[in-house]
Amino acid sequence: MYCRYFVLICVWLFLPAQRKCTLGHKSDTHSSDTVSLPGFENLTEGYNKYLRPYFGGKPVQIALSLDVASISSISESDMDYTATIYLRQRWTDPRLVFHGNKSFTLDARLVELLWVPDTYIVESKRSFLHDVTVGNRLIRLFSNGTVLYALRITTTVACNMDLSKYPMDTQRCKLQLESWGYDGNDIVFTWFRGNDSVHGLEKLRLSQYTVERYYTLVTRSQQETGNYPRLILHFELRRNILYFILETYVPSTLLVVLSWVSFWITLDSVPARTCIGVTTVLSMTTLMIGSRTSLSKTNCFIKAIDVYLGICFSFIFGALLEYAIAHYSSSQKHAAKEPQKGPTKETEDVNITNILNSSITSYKQKISLASTEISSDNVDYCDLTMKTHDKIRFVLRNKMHSIISYFTIQNPSNVDHYSKLLFPLFFMLVNVFYWAYYLYF
Repeated sequence: MYCRYFVLICVWLFLPAQRKCTLGHKSDTHSSDTVSLPGFENLTEGYNKYLRPYFGGKPVQIALSLDVASISSISESDMDYTATIYLRQRWTDPRLVFHGNKSFTLDARLVELLWVPDTYIVESKRSFLHDVTVGNRLIRLFSNGTVLYALRITTTVACNMDLSKYPMDTQRCKLQLESWGYDGNDIVFTWFRGNDSVHGLEKLRLSQYTVERYYTLVTRSQQETGNYPRLILHFELRRNILYFILETYVPSTLLVVLSWVSFWITLDSVPARTCIGVTTVLSMTTLMIGSRTSLSKTNCFIKAIDVYLGICFSFIFGALLEYAIAHYSSSQKHAAKEPQKGPTKETEDVNITNILNSSITSYKQKISLASTEISSDNVDYCDLTMKTHDKIRFVLRNKMHSIISYFTIQNPSNVDHYSKLLFPLFFMLVNVFYWAYYLYF
């Protein structure tokens, strides 16, 4: 019954409206007005849509081509992309051969009466077939039995992304097509024209990405249920960095430069230098938090933008720390100079007394040492041992004092002088290494 309805619908679709024909019977009009498609009336005789072409024999050759209409979104947090594609499949079914050189486009609803491949999209999270105003499908028959089956599909496909160089990264994604139930003994997938089977990617205009290149592959997927044919479309997406330069890199660099302004302000201007340091630190913290908001689910990655923001934050915090060190050294130096400016009389008496006592003590030590040398038989070796320990302790104390004095800032004003040169120099060197590594390695 389905076969009869199929033939009747096909005949009514492709014959002129003013003409009528019957399947296997004469029409009510004159025989000269009867129009028929030679051989087409027996097109579905003995046809079984549940059996593939060449059933029990050689595999079916299915050639695929596709157009990428759009890539609507690329999500770094979910690691996927959403694309709308026009998928076209071609195969030859000898049961559908008819006479003539024409091709016929059938109503898409008649595809339910034909055998079609069970192609699916590998790693697809969500997919749907467009159905406005009717299901966006096309079925076309050629006289040699070739069938063209086209679909309009929107799919969300997983794409494993490496965000270590974000936002200077290039992501490599795939679109994989595979047979669900038929293995390599039943179906052979091929690209219709190789790399030319894919169109539309070179014309795409994406907000954050540019399509660098794409290529096609033919491979097989080994699974527990069999060896299945698979077609793969590889394409590379390079992120446009201009937005991030204007949004993040330039503001963070300007904040670092702003923190250097404090080097030209005197150490006595505590409110001014403290205000600049604290303000730049807080602004940099806000910028770092804002840059991570859009990628809140990818915090496990140490991205290139995180490294740069960390470098800028370190320089800004270093400028604030530099003022703290310089100001502390300056206050200590002033505190050391104040007692020498106006010593009291009592202090002078104490100093003189200490000098006299130290002189007397040293004189007594010399006398005792001389007496020890004269009467060498009465030497107390325990006293000599104690004096050796005291000597070692004295040497260590002197070494510690020399090390502390080495790191002691003699002139705190030189700290700002050196910082004016060292901070910009080191920042430029770090930028050279940063951009060279992430752009060329």
